[in-house]
Amino acid sequence: MRLVDVNVNHPTVSLGSCPIGPVNFCVFNYDSIISTALAVIVTLAVAFWIRGQLESGTPTKVQAIFEWGYDLLRGLVKENVSEDALFIIPLALTLFLYILVANWLEFLPLGFFPVLHGANADWNQTLAMGLIVILVVQWYSVRVLGWRGYLRRFTKPFELPLWARIVFIPLNIVEEAVKPVTLSLRLFGNIFAGGVMIFLIASAGYHLDFLGPVPHSIISTILLGFWKAFDVIFIGFIQAFIFMLLTVIYFGMAREGLEHEHAH
Repeated sequence: MRLVDVNVNHPTVSLGSCPIGPVNFCVFNYDSIISTALAVIVTLAVAFWIRGQLESGTPTKVQAIFEWGYDLLRGLVKENVSEDALFIIPLALTLFLYILVANWLEFLPLGFFPVLHGANADWNQTLAMGLIVILVVQWYSVRVLGWRGYLRRFTKPFELPLWARIVFIPLNIVEEAVKPVTLSLRLFGNIFAGGVMIFLIASAGYHLDFLGPVPHSIISTILLGFWKAFDVIFIGFIQAFIFMLLTVIYFGMAREGLEHEHAH
């Protein structure tokens, strides 16, 4: 049996030394930067192409799909957040489209280009998106509740007396602080695990040497094609949708305590 080593390290380039704690913010994973830039360029191209398909009169198939998705997202925002929180739609749609494009780019044979990989297979990438979402959520919470109501959120559950709610303050702070971590790790973990599975299936032929060079290569190629189609197309879409859905839900959670604040 041959053991397969999976290299999880990214090639880096250093622009100097500017450490903050254990992290040097002047060291970059240049393969992730290139992969992210490619995903951004393709996302912009797809967005402009979709915009070109939108026209008055008889809708095209692309326009019909876009309007269906827009109405679905608008309904989610109105149901989970508020009627007047439609500014969330551009943010959520942009995140969904970018994550979907970045995931579906993995269907291409990126293995032939060592500096390219799934952009979301780097936690730096997904964590950056998670931090942006949570920062905008905090801004929205302050805007809706005011500073007094925002700070009061960290004393939930509101049904308890004040002395009992004080005990929950550290837990509520930790819950809010880990949101970008859990949001980013969910996407990163699924995409990275999918990449590892593709690597292992591509290497599975080494364990089928007794079948001869042609049969084990054919079996490995067929398995790889099935898994890559399932992982990239289906799982990639599901993960983009979940990230968008959780973004909307977090905005809804940012309004917690609003009715109690009004009653008070």
